[in-house]
Amino acid sequence: MRRPKDRDEIARNMSAIRSRDNRTESELRRSLHRLGLRYRKYSAGLIGRPDIVFPAEKVAVFVDGDYWHGRMVREGGIEALQSYYTRKQQTYWVGKLSRNVARDDRVTAELQALGWKVLRFWESDIKKDVASAARRVAATVRRRRVRPAPAVANAGKRPTVHRARAVREP
Repeated sequence: MRRPKDRDEIARNMSAIRSRDNRTESELRRSLHRLGLRYRKYSAGLIGRPDIVFPAEKVAVFVDGDYWHGRMVREGGIEALQSYYTRKQQTYWVGKLSRNVARDDRVTAELQALGWKVLRFWESDIKKDVASAARRVAATVRRRRVRPAPAVANAGKRPTVHRARAVREP
């Protein structure tokens, strides 16, 4: 039987887990940049602080860690999560991860209500194929780009100035 970890060891482990700018997010951002896309990171003014934001196109991208964002709950239900933990741990962890899933759903719904397109990726899926995730983001952003108004016939040319001619007297 494994010995339980002491508080200092748990604190060291938890402090090493990065909540932003982790390797997976950085790889996705680099791939998007190579595709010619420019974005904002962690927009504080938006609900849920998306990991990557395209403000003009209103696209918010979240890179969700499998554990903390409840992939097990989404794919196997609460029962799968309950079977993962001992009875003693269930009360805390099932409640905690269920609340995280509910919060993610609420954030997605609120952003969509404001006209945003929300893309959520599991961190492990991006690790398997970052290019596929980047292509999906790029396609969504390009579809939502604001189309410029149709060009006017003389667009880009200097305006014609009509001047009155002086009439010569004979």
